[in-house]
Amino acid sequence: MAVRVQAAPFDLGQETAAFAAAAAGAGAIVTFTGVVRDEGGRLARMEIEHYPGMTERAIAAIEAEAAARWSLTASLVIHRHGAMAPGEHIMMVATAAPHRADAFAAAEFLMDYLKSRAPFWKKEIGAGGGAAWVAARAEDEAALARWQADRRA
Repeated sequence: MAVRVQAAPFDLGQETAAFAAAAAGAGAIVTFTGVVRDEGGRLARMEIEHYPGMTERAIAAIEAEAAARWSLTASLVIHRHGAMAPGEHIMMVATAAPHRADAFAAAEFLMDYLKSRAPFWKKEIGAGGGAAWVAARAEDEAALARWQADRRA
């Protein structure tokens, strides 16, 4: 289980290959990569801020919850901060488990948490120079709510 919060870009192929090599005995490996998207060609860059130390602890805690809820043999969360251009990788989640259902569920759980609750603040800088903080979206909150309902069941 590993968490990395970093400014530097990461090589998706290299990270995936290293994760797979270290996940000996897994029957399933799931990866997801978030990318800075530019809907309509209006985005110059995205800037992501965080509190060092607090962010890593918060992600490590949710990763531990995923490991307790599903039968994982390994997991990895990489999340970038700083300025990123459209098309750059923002984050990566990888999970390994004996069976695919656990690997998929844990990866989706981690992604929903990162989107809704991880302590990151995103600002979009437009091509014309204007800036706006990215607000929480109702659909992201709804995705996270189902995991909280699962916890109560």
